[in-house]
Amino acid sequence: MKAVTLNAFERTLTRRAGAKQLRAAGRVPAVIYGRSKAPANLEINERELESLVKHSASETILVDLSVQGVDSKTANELALVQAVQHHPLTGRVLHVDFHQVAADEKVQVTLPIESQGSAAGVKNGGVLEHVLFKVKVRALPKDLPEVLTVDVSSLDVGQIIHLGEIALPAGVEVVGDASIPVFAVAAPLTESAEATAESGAPTQPEMIKEKKDEGKK
Repeated sequence: MKAVTLNAFERTLTRRAGAKQLRAAGRVPAVIYGRSKAPANLEINERELESLVKHSASETILVDLSVQGVDSKTANELALVQAVQHHPLTGRVLHVDFHQVAADEKVQVTLPIESQGSAAGVKNGGVLEHVLFKVKVRALPKDLPEVLTVDVSSLDVGQIIHLGEIALPAGVEVVGDASIPVFAVAAPLTESAEATAESGAPTQPEMIKEKKDEGKK
């Protein structure tokens, strides 16, 4: 994953009131933390940050933070976007967490999984099922992909691609149970099963036990 340059500034306005002032001025409050440094408060230009998030395949983004201090000195920090908080209604970015990383140390992140190609089983009437949507991986920052792409073109009806069968980019390892299904092609429904599913009727008949007359033993 190539690091994207992002400008940041040391933040002096803190607490809730300070965050409101920043957002009103078109800035987004942020924080960077890591093993080799104490957490530091930052602020990012809102338009620059939203453009970065919008044009990324996922919110796992490697950035080269160019941080300007209050003394006008600039420092560079390699970091991963750890979490992005959005407004629930407008989608506006409200806060960002960055995690400082080292270029020569492996990191663990969660990536989205996407399919590639058209499954052979779908051409035969089957249905492609996307079972696992995200997975944890470990790699050096430069080796991290934005997404994990899985070729499903050879997948036939009744077949499954498990986590341990995914072809990974060089230097990337999956963290998780290798037997977990990721993609599968299910057999097509029969006409009777389709009709049952559409009507919402139970597939098994209900068993109703008759009550005995109270007078009989």
